[in-house]
Parts: sequence; C-alpha cells; structure tokens
Amino acid sequence: MARRQQRAAGGGGWLPWLGFALLPLAVPPAVAPGGCPSACYCVATPELVQCRYERLEEPPRELPVTVHNLSIVGSNLSVLRPAAFAARPLPDLRLLRLRHNNIQTIEDMALQGLPALRTLDLSHNPLLSVAAGAFAGAPLLRTLQLNQALLAAPLEEQLAPALRNLSLRRLELAGNGLRALPAALLPAGLEELDLRNNSLQRLAAAELRSLEAPGLRGLRLTLGANPLSCDCALRPFLAWLRGAAARVPDARGLRCAAPPPLRGATLLRLRPEGLACAAAEGGEPGRLETASYVFFGIVLALIGIVFLMVLYLNRRGIKRWLHNLREACRDQMEGYHYRYEQDADPRCASAIGTPGL
Repeated sequence: MARRQQRAAGGGGWLPWLGFALLPLAVPPAVAPGGCPSACYCVATPELVQCRYERLEEPPRELPVTVHNLSIVGSNLSVLRPAAFAARPLPDLRLLRLRHNNIQTIEDMALQGLPALRTLDLSHNPLLSVAAGAFAGAPLLRTLQLNQALLAAPLEEQLAPALRNLSLRRLELAGNGLRALPAALLPAGLEELDLRNNSLQRLAAAELRSLEAPGLRGLRLTLGANPLSCDCALRPFLAWLRGAAARVPDARGLRCAAPPPLRGATLLRLRPEGLACAAAEGGEPGRLETASYVFFGIVLALIGIVFLMVLYLNRRGIKRWLHNLREACRDQMEGYHYRYEQDADPRCASAIGTPGL
C-alpha cells in the first residue's frame, strides 16, 4: 500500500511542469500595434485579417501593421480613394482580396502604402471607372484577378493605361462576356491569362499574331467554357492550337458549341477541311453568299431580257393571237348568252312542262 502511494506521489510530480508547458497555448498571441479591427477578426495571428459581410463603407483604418493577408468580402466599398488601405503604411501586406464589395470606382493611387502587395483580387465587382494610376502604389503587383468585374461597362480603354506600367505575371478575366481577345490588356511579360467562361467563338488571325509578340510568346491561355463556333472561320485558330497546345493547358477539353451537328465535339479531333462555312456569318461565308446572290440576280436579269426580246420580235404574231383569242372568247360568251335567253323564255319553259300538248 505504501509503495502505491509513493508511486502516485512520484507520478504526480510532472503535472505542474505540464501546466507550465501548456500555459503559452492558453494565452492569446500578442496583438500587433493597432490590434485587430473591430469589424473584422484575425485568424491565428494579426497577419491574417478577414472582414466578411460587415457592410463596411470604407476599408478599416486600424489594421495591424504586420498584416500579410487582408480579405474584405460582402461590404459596400463603392469607391477606393487614394491610399484607401493605408492610414499608415502596411509594408508586409502581400495579398488583398476584395470580392463582392460593390466596388465601382478605383481612383489614382488607391493602393498607395502597399509596397509589398503581390496579389489583388477585385472579382465580382461592378467596375465602372478605373483611373490610369489606380495600381501605381503597388509596384510588385504580379497577380490581378478581375473575374466577373467587367460586365457593368466596357473598361478596356481605361484598364490599358492602368496596367501598362505593371509587371503582371497572371491576369484573370473569366466570366466577363468577352467576345475578342483583349490584346490591349496584355502587358509584356505576362505568363498566364484566364479567359474561361466568356463569349469567345474563336481567336481571329490578328489576335493570334498578337500572341506571338516578343513579350507574349510564353503566355499560357485557359479558354474553357467558351461557345466555340466550329465553322471554316475557326481554321486559323485550330491550326495555331495544334502547334501550340502547350500554351493552352485546357486545350484537350475545348469543345464546339455550334453548329448543331458538331455540338460537343472535341476541338482537337476535328479536321480543318471538315469545318463547313456557315452562310449566316461574315468573312469567307458571307462573301460566298453574296457572290451566289449576285450570280442568281444576273441569271434572272438575262432571262428577263431574253423574254422581252422574244415578245418584241413576235409582237405582230402575239397581237394576232390575242385578237383570235378575244374573238373566240366573244363567240363562247355569245353562245352562253343565247342558251341563257332560251332557258329564261316562259314559252319554252311551259312547252317543256306540258309534253302532252
């Protein structure tokens, strides 16, 4: 019995030390100067700040200086003014997510005070105006996400100068209803371009030439979920795709959306000579349709001229034929008239009614 008590006493000696070991885990980490914003919450440490569906009218001002990742979702940041996120500089902020915030306007130097920012996500915002110097305060910006952000207004002319001085490596433009390659938005050195879920029917020859510019020869495209029209106008793109499949990671998954006979067909399995021209489209099909209509019109005109010539050369015979036809019709009508008078005569009718007389 005494031995058991000694063992229990000896075994319980390590419990105090375990309590001291676990004490740091029970105490919350020290908050950086400025603390966690009242409208947000910090995950694990102040280096990751998330503000979700707090209906903020402007970015929080009391951000921790050591924040690395900042995510604001579901607020109403309609205008990003100069130095919008830097009441004081945030030298360590690398990722800024601003999805679903009803952002409509981005003014000059809106990212001032964010010298280390590398990724900016502006997806799902109805952008209407972007100043030429909107991203000038983030010289290290490498990834820009604008998915479903260009639906409210055409912004290519505004975005082009805003992106010109950036050294972007990845640009995301998925879900923006684009009908053509936005060549003006492709800065030299761009490595990845996301064009999924747009309205691209093909890439024209001029657009393909722009992809061969010296600064874009290493550019990789993703083109999935676009309504590709597999007609003869697709032949240049199909030829380019066969020779540059490595530049389109989802090339094997590209499928035709039209015409109906080829709907769902895998693009890379098609033969260029098997792509027929659609009569309703412009370009080569439109020229063929126009030429056929012109030829048909010329044939009809020649037939009309020949018919008029025949009428002119046989005018006397035609006049005689018309005269004879008129006389024949007159004789026929006179016969009908005589029969009608005979039938209407009451004497004839009574003679027919009384055969015994």
